Amino acid sequence: IVEHDVKELGAHTLVCTALYSDNDGERKYLPQYFKFMVANPLSVRTKVRVVKETTFLEASIENHTKSNLFMDQVDFEPAQHWSATVLRGVDHQPESKQPMSDVFKPPVLLRSGGGVHNFLYQLKLSSDGSSLPKVEGSNVLGKLQITWRTNLGEPGRLQTQQILGSPIARKDIELRAVEVPSIIMLEKPFVVRLNLANQTDRLLGPFEVWVSQSESLDEKAVMVNGLLTMHLAQVEAFSSSEFQLNLIAVKHGVQKITGITVFDTREKKTYDSLLELEVFIDSQ
Repeated sequence: IVEHDVKELGAHTLVCTALYSDNDGERKYLPQYFKFMVANPLSVRTKVRVVKETTFLEASIENHTKSNLFMDQVDFEPAQHWSATVLRGVDHQPESKQPMSDVFKPPVLLRSGGGVHNFLYQLKLSSDGSSLPKVEGSNVLGKLQITWRTNLGEPGRLQTQQILGSPIARKDIELRAVEVPSIIMLEKPFVVRLNLANQTDRLLGPFEVWVSQSESLDEKAVMVNGLLTMHLAQVEAFSSSEFQLNLIAVKHGVQKITGITVFDTREKKTYDSLLELEVFIDSQ
């Protein structure tokens, strides 16, 4: 049995040649030509969605052949600095059967003539990649490796091209909440601890931090308690600095802390809309 991977779709020609010797001992050959068409047995459609810091990749695989296909492997190979986790539905099998099912994982059946199966992957930047500079436009996520067998056991393999996500929007600085009180009382001061990260390869700062008063006082639910402007020191390249905001809530219920603005006094650059926190204010 001779096996050869066909990587190009369309018309192909297989040439079989028989070599023989006639009665006079002269060597001759007889070629035979077999023409055939190669069509893609599978189609792979992908959708990429970004939710906060997490990227979700949905892969929809459809069977275009006239026979059932049994998917032995559908693996996503993430690009450098990315990690991938396949998300599956809730498994209702008893716990005693779960280790056995992991060892003897049954293939996924794709029925003939348009059978479809969807796979969902959760992608995150790995810890070593998150500290590296994010090059604008570097949106390669990875590729899919798919192997299958037909009803007669004939193997097949498909490797997709690199799957692209949304271009990474480069941010000079990132602001995130480190600690927020679990209980916040109405008209009682509370403290939120924040982390300011420099994601560039240069020194940034000093900074001024304040909460924008774009909303009227009647609409503002959370206000600054104390100094309206804070001063922060310079932050080294790819480093971070923590600071605290003293706040007070004037409305109860679920409220948002918005308008935190960071101003680089040396570069005269303003960073707003960096962070939006949702908190619950207790009136009791």
